Amino acid sequence: MAGVAWHYVLKFIITGDASVGKSSLLVRLTDQRFLANPDPTLGVEFGSKLITIPEENKVVKLQCWDTAGTESFRSITRSYYRGAAGCLLVYDVTSRQSFANIRSWLADVREHADPHLTCILVANKIDLCTEDPAAPGVAPKRARMVSAEEGELFAKEEGLLFVEASAKSGENVETAFETATRDILDKVRRGVFDDDRSPGVKLSKPSAGVGIDEPENSGCC
Repeated sequence: MAGVAWHYVLKFIITGDASVGKSSLLVRLTDQRFLANPDPTLGVEFGSKLITIPEENKVVKLQCWDTAGTESFRSITRSYYRGAAGCLLVYDVTSRQSFANIRSWLADVREHADPHLTCILVANKIDLCTEDPAAPGVAPKRARMVSAEEGELFAKEEGLLFVEASAKSGENVETAFETATRDILDKVRRGVFDDDRSPGVKLSKPSAGVGIDEPENSGCC
């Protein structure tokens, strides 16, 4: 590992309806904090994070593009799907509509992204429908509209990974990215992704040190 800041750079996209917590998930991953009232994403936002996969003995840099969930930006955000190696497909467990719309977002991803892309379905905001352990007996803030079993069944039927998470508490946020990263690295090992040519998977050469550019050269568009 001498002279190498990371072994791979992986491009991720985060997609789903507006207000499901995509930006909050990204900020929780990159800054370890919670955005209580984030501004709506206009087009795309970018964040990066170094993670370690111990069993692979690899350090991976995640380049994450948080895409707007409103229809007016959809044609713009689709261009960022190209070349992505991983995708977080996000819905809000207290919003039935955001779960119903997952099919449309998934169809978009499959049309515009790499066919070998790893997609993980993330059921966000589980904190809103869980009793506060610090205040037992206090009713949850919102009713759960999508069960874990239903989300997991949909993911299984569509060949997706699945996790329930909370951007507010941080529960399973890193797990979602790490699970998808492990799947991508497995595909690299099996030759599904060619790490010399796939724009969503970049290999850091020991002689090159940290010579991987930030977003403007990430092959996003």
